[in-house]
Amino acid sequence: MSWTVAFTVLEVVWLITFSGWILLEKRSPTATIAWILGLALLPAVGLPIYFLMGPRRLERKKLRLSRAREVVGRQVTELTLDELNLAQREHLLPLMRLCTRLDGMAPMNAIDYRLFRDGDSAYAAIETAIRAARHHVHLEYYIIRDDSTGQRLLDLLVEKAKEGVQVRLLADSVGSRLSRANRQRLADAGARFAWFNPAALGRLRRRILNFRTHRKIVVVDGLVGFTGGINVCDDHSARARGGRAWRDTHLMLTGEVVHGLQRTFVENWVFSATEKLPLDRLEPYFPPCERGEHLAQIVASGPDSSTRAIEALYLAAIGSARKRVWLTTPYLVPDEPLLSAICLAGLRGVDVQLVLPGRTDSRMVDAAGASCHDILLKSGVRLHIFGPPMIHAKTAVIDDDLAIVGTANLDDRSMKLNFEVVAACYGGPIVEQLATLFRDDCERSKLKLSLEQNGPLGRRLLQSAARLFWSQL
Repeated sequence: MSWTVAFTVLEVVWLITFSGWILLEKRSPTATIAWILGLALLPAVGLPIYFLMGPRRLERKKLRLSRAREVVGRQVTELTLDELNLAQREHLLPLMRLCTRLDGMAPMNAIDYRLFRDGDSAYAAIETAIRAARHHVHLEYYIIRDDSTGQRLLDLLVEKAKEGVQVRLLADSVGSRLSRANRQRLADAGARFAWFNPAALGRLRRRILNFRTHRKIVVVDGLVGFTGGINVCDDHSARARGGRAWRDTHLMLTGEVVHGLQRTFVENWVFSATEKLPLDRLEPYFPPCERGEHLAQIVASGPDSSTRAIEALYLAAIGSARKRVWLTTPYLVPDEPLLSAICLAGLRGVDVQLVLPGRTDSRMVDAAGASCHDILLKSGVRLHIFGPPMIHAKTAVIDDDLAIVGTANLDDRSMKLNFEVVAACYGGPIVEQLATLFRDDCERSKLKLSLEQNGPLGRRLLQSAARLFWSQL
């Protein structure tokens, strides 16, 4: 047998063996075909990439995180409410039940909410809450940098740790930049720090973009919580950037609903940190709370689960909307189901409006997002183009009784590839407060009237090319 024939036989056996293996993963058709072609055309490098950076690596991470979630979940099952005050909100029960079944956290009472429309006011409130901490401060961020904004927060965390308050900071290893000196200062003060999902490839870890925590969570003493779009960096601060600071929305919650943010943080901390939390003595992190008059639900999702709870929340809420769907997102790159839900709502006569940035920090994302503008406009959706500066808020107002504030963009990366969290607030003043904020943003925006199909050829070609990378943007 010649070497050519032998090599051909080996390659066929190789392709059949590993194609069957990949097929059994039951991933999307596009991903399955891409990996099969990669292993066939580049057998020498395809297999190492598949194990180090591909779905097998993700499966190992999923298994570890699911074990962490199981351990934490066993300790905090008592957090769900025995009964809900659903007066005049019975029509929302199917939505609440959906999120509970997919994510496992039922709606909880909230004593109060507070909305922030800029970074500086949110930072001030977070710093005030941290200064009042008596037992613990937990933080999880996609981006935290030791620039002027981040350094102020880090100094405060060091101060609280020296006072004996338990401080835990979880930062994403791709999005965040923290010097070794600052990490050492935290450790010397007694604070705990961990990177979320660091890669074993050292500096190359920053190029492995999937399986990230995109969450922004602060929990103080299990009683006060923050989440929303605002990271810890100068980009959000008018104090540091002046008029170029991003417009963003953040939410402060008090009461039992903070336990949902706490549970979300603790799961990722158990997954990431070497510290062994006393899982049989978690009560201090989930203290009893006064009963609030508001109702909210923390919904978390990530690539460790196929349920995609946040996307399901948006699909169900938009699909059942009767009056209005007002969405704000910096990155509009939705998959077909989400895009169809938005368009169908517009075609049904629902008042569908989106506030989008005129330009983001990614030209490729801008081009991909613009490629879906025409179908939205033809469906009766109104697009408000904001800025400069860039708008970075991730919010939704659905009808008169649902307000959503969180970390998830309306794109595949947030819905499928990153760990995200949102607060779904059912009724109460916050719905109209967020609606007023939306109207203010519309007044500062320009209504889009022209179709992209009538634009320059070069721009249309760029948009079509960007769509090829839709699922990774």
